[in-house]
Amino acid sequence: MGDAVKQAGAAEEVKPRSVRVVLMALMIAMLLAMLDNMIIGTAMPTIVGELGGLEHLSWVVTAYTLATAASTPIWGKVGDMYGRKGSFLTSIVIFLIGSALSGMAQDMGQLIGFRAVQGLGAGGLMVGVMAIIGDLIPPRERGKYQGMMAGVMALAMIGGPLVGGTITDHMGWRWSFYINLPLGAVALAMVSAVLHLPKKKAQGKIDYLGAALLTVAITSTVLVTTWGGTEYAWGSGQIIGLIVVGVLAIAAFLWAETRAAEPVMPLHIFRSRNFTLMSVIGFLVGFAMFGGVLYLPLFQQAVQGASATNSGLLLLPMLLSMMVVSLIAGRITTSTGKYKVFPIAGGALMVVGLFLLATMDTGTTRLVSGLYMAVLGAGLGFLMQITMLVAQNSVEMKDMGVASSSATLFRTLGGSFGVALMGSLFTSRVTDTMSERLGPQAAKASGSAQLDAASLAKLPEAVRDAYQHAVAAGTHSAFLLGAAIAVLGFALAWFVKEVPLRGAGPAQAGGGPEAKAASSPADSFAH
Repeated sequence: MGDAVKQAGAAEEVKPRSVRVVLMALMIAMLLAMLDNMIIGTAMPTIVGELGGLEHLSWVVTAYTLATAASTPIWGKVGDMYGRKGSFLTSIVIFLIGSALSGMAQDMGQLIGFRAVQGLGAGGLMVGVMAIIGDLIPPRERGKYQGMMAGVMALAMIGGPLVGGTITDHMGWRWSFYINLPLGAVALAMVSAVLHLPKKKAQGKIDYLGAALLTVAITSTVLVTTWGGTEYAWGSGQIIGLIVVGVLAIAAFLWAETRAAEPVMPLHIFRSRNFTLMSVIGFLVGFAMFGGVLYLPLFQQAVQGASATNSGLLLLPMLLSMMVVSLIAGRITTSTGKYKVFPIAGGALMVVGLFLLATMDTGTTRLVSGLYMAVLGAGLGFLMQITMLVAQNSVEMKDMGVASSSATLFRTLGGSFGVALMGSLFTSRVTDTMSERLGPQAAKASGSAQLDAASLAKLPEAVRDAYQHAVAAGTHSAFLLGAAIAVLGFALAWFVKEVPLRGAGPAQAGGGPEAKAASSPADSFAH
């Protein structure tokens, strides 16, 4: 509780003077982490053209994703033990070093290695942003800033491909990495000058064994979801081997955490019903969101004839809806202190939105698909920030970093599983439909399950028509799976317990029942 009082005092000290400046710096750092893959994706064809190594192309993204996921829990724990500001500044510096080195890469091997360095820093950026906001702003007040975070996410998804294309065309692909340097320098300067948090002295040593086992478990999981059904068949020795390694690493990790003095992911935080529920719901949100972001532009390009150049703009209905709803939900949460209705409403809208998207076919207009996307976006808007808010409200202040990193990790892993399972189903359905319409040999000759707009235009009309029907069938199956998974999130949302949010509430100020609940670790922190 001493930590909690100090942190609360720090929040009150910082808020009047500089909280908006700090938030601006945090949003820049968050934008860096989210924008990177969006920009690089657009530049990849040019990068491969200059550096070669097409067979290693997927590792440019995989190395970054693996390093980010594996380092996320470690950054959270380091921040809890040694202080949030120092770990956050370190993560920015590592990210910028990785960006500069990636821009100077001379071959594909170097680029993959430097992208891993960049990913290590990125893991600390997202966790640092969430945990520092958790330190500075009480949960009751945090809802006001949800729209800002959703806006940054929307800006990254819409602007990333546009910025990446423009930079690559006019300045060269290396500037896709160098562009991070001035933005990162601004964030670094602002955080260094304005952010003031109490210094911490670690009570124990870092849990190296737990960190290593968790890294192995996460790496195995991400590689299974990345390689399964693409690089290797699901039943291949490589995938089965990775699954076995992952399961053993998880079992060993759970054993190690019960014996560590300062566990990298304290298992006691999962005794909180709300925290566990929000972790699972966050996983399901990642599953639905990343699957939607991947397959919606593909459907619109292949079936509706949209341009790949403006792929970020195609998601505008979903992202705007998500941003507006997130802002409204945040304001209501701040004014009332109530939040249970939002996970339930978000879960319901996510199920409906994904089911509507599953009904799309070759005759679906852009207006109709835009409306369906807006429904899914509204569901995500209710869920995206509320899951983090409730997760942070469910733990003591000393565990804010590991709570933030765990919630972020589960969402990331959900995205990996969503892309893998929906992708496997999509590819299988496209192949089957092409074979039904053209015959096995003709379908094989027509090419891959994911053709770009230029390749599609060169196909004979009969093949193109078959491919469009195949993509429509593939997206139908992928989104139907997403809707089925989202039903679980909707069901779990009903079990969330409405624990009063810590912070500025009249009842708390007056010392009523809510104040007692908020000040009791057993009730407020561990529900």
